[in-house]
Amino acid sequence: MQQRKRPAVSPLIYPLDEFYARAARRLPVVEPIAADQIPEPYRSLLAHDRDMTPTLEAFHGQQVHLEVISSDQRDDIYFREVVLHLDKTDQPVEFGAIRINLAMFPNPARRQILEERMPLGHILAEHRIPHGSRPKAFLRIESDSFIKQSLRLGRSHVLYGRRNTLVDPAWHAIAEIVEILPPITAQSYGTQ
Repeated sequence: MQQRKRPAVSPLIYPLDEFYARAARRLPVVEPIAADQIPEPYRSLLAHDRDMTPTLEAFHGQQVHLEVISSDQRDDIYFREVVLHLDKTDQPVEFGAIRINLAMFPNPARRQILEERMPLGHILAEHRIPHGSRPKAFLRIESDSFIKQSLRLGRSHVLYGRRNTLVDPAWHAIAEIVEILPPITAQSYGTQ
């Protein structure tokens, strides 16, 4: 019996690469990009040291909710592939993947994470968990069929994103995240 070859992984888009490998999907074309090469409004949404959830909510003028595409737990390490949607319109505003170190969270927050109902940014704020955001790379991505489907895109697009690490006050990683934004038009964010 011939073994199916696993797609290559890329630390540039970890942990998204793990989901692609597990599903035997070929990785999209991804290249690192300098923050000053990211066009607006993507640069303002990505090149900062804040959480993405409140940043997207402020930009779009409404709250977001979570759609979990797939998840996996290995002891205290929890992985999920997600889409964030606007509450009022259900419009997708982010696709990504996250690796969360559950041991770094108090039990009530840990339970909420595993319930898969709230974005991590909401849980961090609700429980007032001290943390910082440390972007490691900015990305230019050619949307593949999976990302197009997840973000409800009718055709391929060049997308922008970031590889980010959330850290506690002692600089221990509490989460590794890949955050990819859909195309943004004037209609998608009103008068901003």
